[in-house]
Formats: sequence, C-alpha cells, structure tokens
Amino acid sequence: MSSTALPGGTWTLGDLTVSRFGYGAMQLAGPWVMGPPADRDGAVAVLRAAVELGITHIDTADAYGPRITNQLIREALHPYPADLHIVTKVGATRDEQGGWPPARDPQSLRRAVHDNLEALGLDALDVVNLRLGDAEGPRPGSLAEALGTLAELRQQGLIRHLGVSNATPEQVEEALTIAPIVCVQNLYNLAQRHDDDLIDRLAGQGIAYVPFFPLGGFTPLQSSALSGVATRLGTTPMSVALAWLLHRSPNILLIPGTSSTAHLRENAAGAGLRLTDDDLAELDKIGRPAVTTTGQG
Repeated sequence: MSSTALPGGTWTLGDLTVSRFGYGAMQLAGPWVMGPPADRDGAVAVLRAAVELGITHIDTADAYGPRITNQLIREALHPYPADLHIVTKVGATRDEQGGWPPARDPQSLRRAVHDNLEALGLDALDVVNLRLGDAEGPRPGSLAEALGTLAELRQQGLIRHLGVSNATPEQVEEALTIAPIVCVQNLYNLAQRHDDDLIDRLAGQGIAYVPFFPLGGFTPLQSSALSGVATRLGTTPMSVALAWLLHRSPNILLIPGTSSTAHLRENAAGAGLRLTDDDLAELDKIGRPAVTTTGQG
C-alpha cells in the first residue's frame, strides 16, 4: 500500500488504494446542491488543493447540481493523476423543487452510469455506490434488481467496484450475495451511532464504511462533551469530531465537504489530532443512550 502524509493512512477499495481522509464534492454546487457555485474558480481551486494535499479519494454524484460537481472535477483535475480515485453515486435524480426522487430502475441506472462517464471524462468508473432509501433515510426493501443492473455494467467493464449508500444492514447483507461490495456509505457521526454494529461487521470483512454528514450535515454537531474536549486540546469541535471518526474504526473513510480551500486544510489538519483514551471515552458517550436504573420500593 502506498503511503500518505494525510491523517489515517490508507485503505484499499478492492484493488484501489485511497487515502482514508478524502473529500466530498457535494458542497461545490450551488445552494441546496442545485446549480453552479457562486465562485467557480474557487471551486476548482478547492479540488486542486485536495490533490495537492495528497487526497486520493473524491466522492461525487452526477445528481449534484445536477452534473455540476462532475463537470468541476473534470475541469480541475483531468487528466487525472494515476493514484486519484473518484467514487460516484447513482440511484436518485433531482426535480425542479430540489428534491431527490429515486431513479433505480434499470434504464435510469444505465443512463446515470453513462452520464457519469461522460461528465467525468472516464472510460470506467472506479467505484459506483447505489443510493437506496430516500431523503429521510434508509427504507427496507430488496435491492436485487438495481444492484444486479450495476453488476452487469461492472461485468461490461464500465464500473470497477460497487458499493451501497443509505442502506439498511439487511440490504448490505443482500448486496453481498449479489456482487462484491467494497464500501457502504451511510449517515454516521459522533451523535448518530445507529450503524455501530454494522461498522464492526464490515471491518471484519475488509469493507470500508464511509460516513456522510460526518459533522452533522446541515445542522452541525453540538455537544458540551465535544466542546469540552476541543477546548482542552485547543482546537475546534469539528476537528475533534473528524479525529474521533478515524479513531473509531480502521475501515472508516472520511469525505468531509467544503467549498473553501482554507477550511479543507483545517479539516485535514484537524483529523490528525491525537486523542487520548480519556478523550475517546468522553466522546464515546455522546451518541450512546444513557443507562438508567429503576429503583424498587
């Protein structure tokens, strides 16, 4: 495996080695992930700065914008460095109201894969995540037809590796019976720990877990314990939250997003914080329910 100066080292997605500290391109689009950015040159600069930092894992989707982030990635970085790997997502589109209606029928998925190839200027996509559920979160149900369609495109050489996103644990298990899966991308952070068991199972199987909204998303993480650790370490709560994720499990890959080069560098530095056992124990309590005892009288 190649070395990197970024925090967390590297992880292997199938045969692709990526930096555990990556970059999520969603915030490069306009407000609410619709339309172009107000500062296109600034967006291009952020992508180039990510590569200069040593980031080799960029997360995107043709639905962002739509098509905006993929176009920016191509403008900023094509021809791509040999060690840079772009992970994209299919299974949802955008409507005029900014919603994310599902698009998981075979025809829509094939079109989405070809749209990603065209926009990014690639002959094959490194990793494609199948987005499940909806904007409210995962929803139960079989993914066999949708993932089977992507598996066929993989056999055709248009996709190198597959993953799932916004998935229930049961859907992850079903996915593994259909095709090899190299990553799961779900909502997870210090305060939202519902996937703890899934993360540990995936680690044992050598499968990456990629938390989206690692800092809380549109509502940033807030916790007195988090703020207390940050104050003690002389840093920001968001830096502590990123560092905790890298400590949580070796299969966790980070893709925090930003439209600011300065913020990108702050995130990278912050994720490299050294957390003591006491820090980790204090932070570990944030997303876990308090244990209560019932007295008898």
